[in-house]
Amino acid sequence: MTIDWILILRLFCAGLFGGLIGLEREIRAKEAGLRTHFIVALGSALFMLISQYGFDGQQHDAARVAAQVVSGIGFIGAGVIIFQKNAVRGVTTAAGLWVAAAIGLATGAGMYAVAIAATLLTVICLEAMNFFHSRYGEKIVHLTLKYGNDDDLVSILDSFKKEKLNVESYSLENDKAHISLRLKNKKYLDSLKTIISRLEGFKIEDLY
Repeated sequence: MTIDWILILRLFCAGLFGGLIGLEREIRAKEAGLRTHFIVALGSALFMLISQYGFDGQQHDAARVAAQVVSGIGFIGAGVIIFQKNAVRGVTTAAGLWVAAAIGLATGAGMYAVAIAATLLTVICLEAMNFFHSRYGEKIVHLTLKYGNDDDLVSILDSFKKEKLNVESYSLENDKAHISLRLKNKKYLDSLKTIISRLEGFKIEDLY
């Protein structure tokens, strides 16, 4: 039995390319990190190699195996998407896994240039969007607190307005107020401190 080092090189490169995307996700403390992306890309490349070279002398269609990888990766991607407190998280990481699978298939097929280009474009896109989002993006903060009367609520909203805090929406439920504020990421911590200071004397039940 001879060892085909070219095929092993394809597996190695697939894991490396997927790992680069996973490293970016790991640094951002996302749901799926380096190990997950590494294994997804490696596994996709292995499936591609099996579809191409694992059925010598038999009728086979490599495209069918690749198509199954594309649909199958959706189950893993769905697992990292979380719906929590009216917010959907993990969609970008799920898309990253999907791309890692595609890069693995490309590497397994020997399309090194395409796989490298896709890896670089993915990492550049993730880093560039993180750069712009951290400086120019906004974040919604949801606040639930107890208030005594309508005058208290009006004073709270007026204080937010004076501090130039953008009140996205608010609703009332019995003696509780649910307030959503849109804050700039660049000034997020300062804005959060301002909100807490303005609510001194009120009972904050939830803040996220």
